[in-house]
Amino acid sequence: MTETVDRKISVSAAPDHASPLSPPLSKPSQSLEALKDISFGSIAGIIGKTIEYPFDTVKVRLQSQSSSLPLRYAGPLDCFRQSLRADGLASLYRGVSAPLLGAAIETSSLFFSYRVAQNALQATLYSSHKDAVLPLSALVACGAASGAFTSLLLTPIELVKCQMQVPVSADSARGASPAAVIAAVYRHRGLAGFWHGQLGTLIRETGGSAAWFGSYEAVSALFRRYDQRPPRSTLPNEASALPPLPLGQQMLAGAAAGVSYNFVFYPADTIKSRMQTEDVAERGGGVRGTFWSTGRALWRQQGVKGLYRGCGITVARAAPSSAFIFAVYEGLRSWFP
Repeated sequence: MTETVDRKISVSAAPDHASPLSPPLSKPSQSLEALKDISFGSIAGIIGKTIEYPFDTVKVRLQSQSSSLPLRYAGPLDCFRQSLRADGLASLYRGVSAPLLGAAIETSSLFFSYRVAQNALQATLYSSHKDAVLPLSALVACGAASGAFTSLLLTPIELVKCQMQVPVSADSARGASPAAVIAAVYRHRGLAGFWHGQLGTLIRETGGSAAWFGSYEAVSALFRRYDQRPPRSTLPNEASALPPLPLGQQMLAGAAAGVSYNFVFYPADTIKSRMQTEDVAERGGGVRGTFWSTGRALWRQQGVKGLYRGCGITVARAAPSSAFIFAVYEGLRSWFP
């Protein structure tokens, strides 16, 4: 979609759907492509996070409500109202510094590792001929690999973010400062404490990223087939490239990706948020629960509804956020080939 590439990717048997996220594989351009992935992905991630952050704050507050006490918020709208009444709009952006950094790291890591995973498949399983075709299943696997790698970078940032978003007291929407959260985690749990909830992040990112990239590639391919756009040339030095999709189609594909990412593995995110905020919400200290024990307890107490608490608002904010992320990333690659 954005640059000339030397491979074609198909969703079905037809090999005429080039991946819109597949930059050149020529060795001289590897460093440049990595720099583009990191730079453009960071910018796109920051823009997307700025759009979605107030909704994410509401989601975390809904997810982290104590199971042993009456629910503080009746739903997303009630959480918005209470937060705005207590501390204004600033309370919904509390702790945004860590998520902005996390969004830059997450999105750049996803795009970078997604390309690396595709390169690895091109060099191994699909090395039998020059113009290897990556089917959708291979792209989904590449997305899963990129999510698994990114989860290692993301868990510490999300732990700090979640603890900052949860109110310190019942009569305030204020959370702890980044320095206070970091100091408390290190003091009580050591360095390993920053990876508390890693399994939940791994499940969410691995499955979610597979759905994210897979949905984007599939919807983009459907649009190209519908528009009957010509395939991108596979000649290494060919200047002509696949015409980009219209902005509206790019954003629709991105929105579909965002919905898929957040809905499919949402329970894992709920369990992760509960684990990472239990000290703030419960104020009880003691031994932390594991991913499975936290999940079982939540299931016994609230059932499916508890596992999907806040899912509606999460999916609603994910669609525009993901649409902007892909549109900005693709746009930057088109403007700076």
